[in-house]
Amino acid sequence: MDGLTPGLPKPPTSYRHFAEQYPDVAKAYEEMTGLIARAGPLTLREVALVKLAISIGARMEGSAHAHARKALYAGVEPEALEHVVLLSCPTIGFPNMMAARGWVRDVLKESP
Repeated sequence: MDGLTPGLPKPPTSYRHFAEQYPDVAKAYEEMTGLIARAGPLTLREVALVKLAISIGARMEGSAHAHARKALYAGVEPEALEHVVLLSCPTIGFPNMMAARGWVRDVLKESP
């Protein structure tokens, strides 16, 4: 969906509806996302972990869910996702880290 993860399971309903209503905007967003990810030396795994960390730091629950899913799809192990959550603690604080832990665990419960 983002130019990096072909075959990724369907995005949330809200994004699918947005893409149906504004297909050109959604396509441009997805192309930009892929171009940006490929613009530097980071691997798909590293990009996935960085995007999860940014989502956690910005306290964006939906984005954290999406990036945790994409990271798992990219082959990132659940322990690495948990480590990203733990690493956030000194910067965003314990209560915020605990919230982020819940978001990641939501995704881990969904995965097979």
